Amino acid sequence: MKFVCIIPSRYASTRLPGKPLCDIAGKPMVQRVYEQAAKASKLTSVVVAVDNPKVYDTVVTFGGHAVMTREDHANGTDRLAEAVGHFPDADVIVNVQGDEPLIAPDVIDDLCRAFEAEPDLTMATVAAPLQEDEYDDPSAVKVVLNQKDEAMYFSRSLIPYPRHSFEEGGIQPYKHIGIYAYRRDFLLQYAAMEQTPAEKVESLEQLRVLENGYKIKVIKTHHQFIGIDTPDDLEHIRRYFAESAHKGE
Repeated sequence: MKFVCIIPSRYASTRLPGKPLCDIAGKPMVQRVYEQAAKASKLTSVVVAVDNPKVYDTVVTFGGHAVMTREDHANGTDRLAEAVGHFPDADVIVNVQGDEPLIAPDVIDDLCRAFEAEPDLTMATVAAPLQEDEYDDPSAVKVVLNQKDEAMYFSRSLIPYPRHSFEEGGIQPYKHIGIYAYRRDFLLQYAAMEQTPAEKVESLEQLRVLENGYKIKVIKTHHQFIGIDTPDDLEHIRRYFAESAHKGE
């Protein structure tokens, strides 16, 4: 099977303009994400889907592969669908967010293995244990799984609601990690679907899949990721790299 990783990279971020080019310990963010994804052993290729010549030139300069996409896409899924046109022979598309410089290569490989193990699988994503300080954080998206590790629902609210306690119910609450994998044809089908009610209310694209009756496999991981949406997030990740360098990691 051919697994292609596409990293959608939008230059004009509302909360952090020029985000792909923000410096993290001497390298632009887009390079950090690219280099992490490229460590995954299952990938046939890695490419950045860009909407700005500066980002395109940056990727090419550090030796990466980039494709130019339109600036006016409403979301990352639409950008991904355009970029897929460059890979007609890809079996599975892995979507790694362009603001995840700590994305774990083994998580990418686990997603790929899920498609090898399940020929009928059309879409998969990742979840990690939800930390208590994230319970009331709407930016930490929660997901509830069924007994087959398929998503039942995603929400910015705390789900399932702990009427007594998670421990008493024997439930581990999970946080959704924004990395996806799709069969190529299903990705194009998904991108063509109309927005759905819960998707609009929660502002979570993946709900469109569930509301249309499709399944999303969820791969569990204990990796904790640091997504970058704000200047505070950027400073957090910079401190992380500085501390890692000091420790000699």
